[in-house]
Amino acid sequence: MLKEYLSIKEIVGPLLLVEGVEGAKYGELVEVEFPDGSLGLGNVLEVEEDKVLLQSFESTRGMNTTQTRVRFTGKGIELGVSRDLLGRTFDGLGRPIDGGPRILPDKRLDIYGNPINPYARDYPTDFIQTGISSIDGLNPLVRGQKLPIFSASGLPHSRIAAQIARQAGVLGRQEEFAVVFGAMGITFEEADYFIEDFRNTAAIERSVLFINLADDPAIERIATPRMALTAAEYLAYELNMHVLVILTDMTYYCEALREISAARKEVPGRRGYPGYLYTDLATIYERAGRIKEASGSITQIPVLSMPDDDKTHPIPDLTGYITEGQIILSRELHRRGIYPPIDVLPSLSRLKEKGIGEGKTREDHSALSNQLFSAYARGKEVKELQVILGEAALTPEDRLYSSFTDEFEDRFIRQGEHEDRSIEETLGIGWDLLKILPRSELKRVKEEQIARYMGTEGGPA
Repeated sequence: MLKEYLSIKEIVGPLLLVEGVEGAKYGELVEVEFPDGSLGLGNVLEVEEDKVLLQSFESTRGMNTTQTRVRFTGKGIELGVSRDLLGRTFDGLGRPIDGGPRILPDKRLDIYGNPINPYARDYPTDFIQTGISSIDGLNPLVRGQKLPIFSASGLPHSRIAAQIARQAGVLGRQEEFAVVFGAMGITFEEADYFIEDFRNTAAIERSVLFINLADDPAIERIATPRMALTAAEYLAYELNMHVLVILTDMTYYCEALREISAARKEVPGRRGYPGYLYTDLATIYERAGRIKEASGSITQIPVLSMPDDDKTHPIPDLTGYITEGQIILSRELHRRGIYPPIDVLPSLSRLKEKGIGEGKTREDHSALSNQLFSAYARGKEVKELQVILGEAALTPEDRLYSSFTDEFEDRFIRQGEHEDRSIEETLGIGWDLLKILPRSELKRVKEEQIARYMGTEGGPA
């Protein structure tokens, strides 16, 4: 029998203050019965003596302090899990929204999970092929890594996220691969795009979708990424699958966190975000990784839109501290019609060298990547010099680097939204581009690699 209370003292936004409560626990799930008899859910935020602060997952419109009933369930927020999660679409609280039946769970798991013992973690080493050259060739994703995409308003991060979800797979391995997609605060059009894209490409069969819409309660947004990660942990550590978790948009998650913090009258930190934003984000990002003696793994790609294109904003700033690099999208490339508009120079994958090379991708991958980075960076400098001094001031060598930059952006970075390039194709394009430059400039690749992959067709000596 659930303990029921009619002793609500105050209702402020999504928060309810209940008095005279016995035995409540932090994080406990509660049922809220509205005056009209409809039911909603909430959870415990604070407990002080017999006073309990609750947050409601539904809108508090229609509640009052005399007729609203609260029942304490004695357990935390849980997700029912089984293999039947695959191919299904849920709302932000794990309730089916695809017209299918409820999941008959093998077990129920607390969405806040259990911390991974650092000693039990295994180092990420296996290359994940996304089919996107500017990621696979220059800033590779490694199994067990957390590699965020830093985007901005109006940039096609949703399309890129959907493309990665369709195409990603662990190179050279036959183990089962799954995608868990958690969307927070997105519009109905975006949700429809993701769902239809997954269905039309049959990617839905190996995917689990959790969709929280922009008009859903902000409180639900706090639970959505944890629902997604709980499903991922079950698939990875119970069913031994390689799981890629894509979370979009983490900015909306942080905005919801700020809204709840303001309602609780907490002292704000940077730009009004709660002082515990770093810790809260870490509880999400650190649920990625590999565990020793376990064949499954969780790899994370959080997507966030930087407010005002500002990399120093608290959300991208703190995310960068916790994660192992970042993929940055460029508004300039997007204006010029280049898709995907990935700015490879400021992008970074800190685990790059661990996931590439002989036996993983190809023995020339690291050297070729470094050479392409170097040549593109030099070409960008030449482009800036050309703007200031004019083309007449460029040397013949400068003109070659300028030409390389144009071709690199047009052939290596630019690719179709449904173009799935193998790592062999990506590296082949890279070597082909280096033929534009004099061989004397290719200082980061070995002579035997030049002879093997460029042959006698290379650029001028």
